[in-house]
Amino acid sequence: MTVDIAAFTQRLDPEVYDRIQARVAQRLTAEGLQAIVTDDPEDVSYLTGFFHHPGERPVAVLLTDAGDATLLLPELERQHAEEQGARASIVAFAEYPGVENPFAPLARAAGAHSGRVGVTTQVTQHRLALMNGAFAAVEWVPTELVTRARYVKFPEEIEQHREAARITDLMLTAGVSLITDAIADGDRLPSEAELAAHVGRTGVGLMYAEHREVVVISFLAGGLVYAGANSAIPHGLPSGYRLRDGDTFMLSLGAAVGGRFVEGERTFVLGEPSADQRRYHDAVRAAQAEGSRAIAPGVRCADSNARCLSVIREAGLGQYLRHRQGHGIGLGMHEPPWLEDGDPTPLEVGMIVSNEPGIYIPGHAGYRISDSMLVTSDGSEPLTSYPRSLDDCTIPL
Repeated sequence: MTVDIAAFTQRLDPEVYDRIQARVAQRLTAEGLQAIVTDDPEDVSYLTGFFHHPGERPVAVLLTDAGDATLLLPELERQHAEEQGARASIVAFAEYPGVENPFAPLARAAGAHSGRVGVTTQVTQHRLALMNGAFAAVEWVPTELVTRARYVKFPEEIEQHREAARITDLMLTAGVSLITDAIADGDRLPSEAELAAHVGRTGVGLMYAEHREVVVISFLAGGLVYAGANSAIPHGLPSGYRLRDGDTFMLSLGAAVGGRFVEGERTFVLGEPSADQRRYHDAVRAAQAEGSRAIAPGVRCADSNARCLSVIREAGLGQYLRHRQGHGIGLGMHEPPWLEDGDPTPLEVGMIVSNEPGIYIPGHAGYRISDSMLVTSDGSEPLTSYPRSLDDCTIPL
C-alpha cells in the first residue's frame, strides 16, 4: 500500500535555530551578559526546537554570548529531545528532586561562569534558588531579552503562522456548516459544547491528514464557543446551552502549527438581525477595520489601541468595552507586545499581533472580531480571511 505523505512539515530546519540563537547571542552582547538561562517552555522551544510538557522536573536552556546552547533536561526526556532534533548540546539529571541539584549538570557543562548572566523573568523563586546553588559565582540579571527576540518572526516561522491561519479559517467554516446542515436537515441546533468539539476535531484532523511531523503542544486547534448572554463574558467557556433563533454567538478559534499560534474570531447572528444586533456588530467591524489600518511599522502599540477603540467610544458604546485591541502572538497565544494604552512598543515588520476589539452587553451578548495580523513594510496583512461583515455572518433560518 502506498502512503501519501503530506508535503508540509511542522518542524523547522536546524539552520533556523542557528539564526535564532545568533540573534539572541547578539542581544546578550549588547546587554553585557555572558549568557542567559531560561526555563520558560516557550523559550526552550524557540531556542532549540524541543517541545515538552512542563512539570516539576526542570527543563532549561543556557545560551552563551558566543551562541553555544546547552539543553538541560531530566534523563526521561533525553530520547524525546534527541528524536525532535533539539539544536543544543544535551545534559541530563537523573531524577527530581534527586540527591544532586538538578542544575548541577548544566553548571558543569557550561564551565566556569562568573559575573552577569541573564535569567528569564518567568523563573520561580524555587528554580532560582536551585540555580544559585549550582552557579555559585553568577550574578543573575532578570531580563526579557528572549521574549523581545521572539517579537519579530523569521520567514520560516511566518509560514507556520500562515498555515495555522488557513486551518483556523477552515475551522470557522466547519462550525458554520454544522449549524447550516442541522437547519437544512430539520435537526436540532448544536450546543456550544458540540460546536467546540466539532471545530477542534476538524482542526486537529486537518493537521494529521495534511502535515508531517506534527508538533504536539497542549493546544493544537480549538477555542471558545459561546452564544447569547454567555458570549457577554469575554473568556467564557462552552456550555451545554443549545443555539436558538435570534442568538448572537461567537466562534473564537485558533490553531498552532509548529507551535506557532493564530487566532480568528467571528461573531454571528442566527436568524434576522435586530437593529441592536446590527448596530453592535457594525461598530465592532468598523473598529476592527480601523485597527487594521493602525497596525503598521513604527506605530506604537498604545497608539494603535487608541485608534481602534476610539471607534467604539465614538459610536456611544464605550461602556461595553472590557479589553484592549490585541496582543502579540507567537509560541504563546498571548504574548507581548500588548496593543494597549500602557505599552509604548513600536510595531516592527515581521511582528504578528491580534486585532480583536470587542464589546460585551450583559444579559444580551458579546461581539468580537479578531484576525492575526502580520506587520508588513507598508502596513499589515490579516492572516485569517473568513468574512467579517454581519451580512456574511448571518445564518438564516
